[in-house]
Amino acid sequence: MKEVMCIIRLNKVNKTKEALAEAGFPSITCRKVLGRGKKSIDKALVEAYIEAGDIPPSPYGENLSERGRLIPKRFITLMVKDDEVKNVVDTIISINSTGTPGDGKIFILPIEEVYRVRDGQAGEEVI
Repeated sequence: MKEVMCIIRLNKVNKTKEALAEAGFPSITCRKVLGRGKKSIDKALVEAYIEAGDIPPSPYGENLSERGRLIPKRFITLMVKDDEVKNVVDTIISINSTGTPGDGKIFILPIEEVYRVRDGQAGEEVI
C-alpha cells in the first residue's frame, strides 16, 4: 500500500476530486494549507515596482508586495494499492499541470499497515 500526497492550487480542487472519483478513487482527505516554493523573487524587480508605486493587480503582484508571503494551497492525501499509484499520479498531473511554477507536488510514501476502526479489520481490503 502507498500514501499519495499532493499539494495543488485552490482552483483545481473540485476538478481533481471529480477526476479521482471517476478513476475509481473517491476516498480522499483534503486540507487547507499555506506554503511557498523554493523559487526566490527577484529583489531588483520588487524594488522597481515599489519605487514606481505600481504593484501589478495579480497574485504575482501580491507576492511582490509581501516577499515572504505564504500561498494558500490544498493538500490531498489518499491510500492506494501499489499497482494503482501510477493511475492516481497520472490523474492528478493531467488535471493540475498548467506548465507554470506553483502547479504543485506529489509525494508517495509506503504504508505498512492499515486498520478499520469500526471493526478492527486490517489489510488492503479496508482501503
